[in-house]
Amino acid sequence: MILADITACLAPQALEVLGGFQAAPGDDLPQGTQTLLLIGPGPGFWPHMTAQPEWQDGAPDPVDRWSRRAIGRIACDLGAKALFPFGGPPHRPFYGWALRTGRVHASPVRLLVHDRSGLWVSFRGALAFKARLHLPPAPPPPCDGCAGKPCLAACPPAALTAAGYDLAACHAFLDAPRGQDCMALGCAVRRACPQSAAHARMPEQSAYHMRQFHR
Repeated sequence: MILADITACLAPQALEVLGGFQAAPGDDLPQGTQTLLLIGPGPGFWPHMTAQPEWQDGAPDPVDRWSRRAIGRIACDLGAKALFPFGGPPHRPFYGWALRTGRVHASPVRLLVHDRSGLWVSFRGALAFKARLHLPPAPPPPCDGCAGKPCLAACPPAALTAAGYDLAACHAFLDAPRGQDCMALGCAVRRACPQSAAHARMPEQSAYHMRQFHR
């Protein structure tokens, strides 16, 4: 099996491989895993996902339920094991796994940043393979060539900066009238990333995730 075959299996579900790595001791992976691939939204993700039964049935957690069904089925087709960043325990260490890929990095504001999707990077699951798959070399970190680093000054209440994240200040801002821009369009810091701008989310998707974050 090659990466192109896996990509072809993911595409009909508007998913893509966001990075991967060869397993090593201490990775907290299922026994026998040789290669782990992290899976996330690809082109057309939101229109595809919102057309699915999980979105239409009115039950809680439609995105997670759809992710479990879609990625679980793909895992069965590929002879892999599906892992998810939700529904624990066990709570899988997706943050650390992402950094292992070489395609995802800690940004200046400590959020994960992807070489292609910038600060919009997110994971719907992972595929653990018992085969050792060939993975292409990772490109340079996107922040290295970002001279202005606008993410550092983009947070209106200065809740998310290089100094860390003030969660209480963030939620207080989102409760205020000024915070409705972030509620409708997504986090201003994520939107400020030039790499994010090239792979912008639909406003409807950002608004949904902001509602989940700021209930």
